[in-house]
Amino acid sequence: MWVRLWHDDQNGRDVYAVTNSAIGVYEMLMKRLLWTACAAIALTASAGINAEEYVVGTGATYRPFEYETPQKELVGFDVDLMRAIAKAEGFDVKFINTPWEGIFATVDKGDRDIIMSGITITDKRKQVVDFSKPYFLAHQLILTDKSVKINKLSDLSKGSVAVVSGSAGDVAASKAFGKASTRIRRFDNTPLALEELNQGGVVAAIGDIGVLAFYARNNPDKHFNMTRDPAFEEQYFGIAVKKGNQKLIDKINAGLEKVIASGEYNKIYRKWFGTDAPKLPQ
Repeated sequence: MWVRLWHDDQNGRDVYAVTNSAIGVYEMLMKRLLWTACAAIALTASAGINAEEYVVGTGATYRPFEYETPQKELVGFDVDLMRAIAKAEGFDVKFINTPWEGIFATVDKGDRDIIMSGITITDKRKQVVDFSKPYFLAHQLILTDKSVKINKLSDLSKGSVAVVSGSAGDVAASKAFGKASTRIRRFDNTPLALEELNQGGVVAAIGDIGVLAFYARNNPDKHFNMTRDPAFEEQYFGIAVKKGNQKLIDKINAGLEKVIASGEYNKIYRKWFGTDAPKLPQ
């Protein structure tokens, strides 16, 4: 007898087969289901194989944005967000610990496709890399010992301040004291700058609010004072790629928009900073 097995949507017709028993019908249907399942698995595997992978350079000394666990795994706000963006746009990412000093050169040379390391968007940096839309609202913060209370940076009449070389904090200190001032102590990374403050080698440290506030909250016994100088303007972090790589920037921006719209961005923000995320410019 003739038995209808399925409808072929591509050709717009029903598919029939001849069989002499109900067992034969069952066998043909099972073969059809097995073929469909194998095809689906093959398509999924093919998609995974063909997914583009981008190498992301990130400095592992900028907690909570990126840092290494004792198992040498890179974790943090930036890491979680970049993975969410990649998932939303269907590409893969591989993170490589990259020191802040020279991080821009790695993307220019092609050693890294993307750099994401709490990088403040500035006009000067726009000359050497292309930035995504802003993904984090920030401003500089002054961290001082509990015995030092100030309202602005210029209130520090004596003593040295610690900054990360080439950072936005370095720019703020240079504006206040002069770029060549001996009062500015420059370090390769944030942990070194904060350790100098802990040891009493400087009277203050200047850095991004996300990093310094996180550090103060996790060291309550130190009773640090946190001050925002009225002159410290709002700043934004961006994800950077090689100058002219519009295709990759478009992917990153599209993924970021999806992550924000879905609520995933706010979920990641709350995980690392304990509050809802502020509204970002579009």
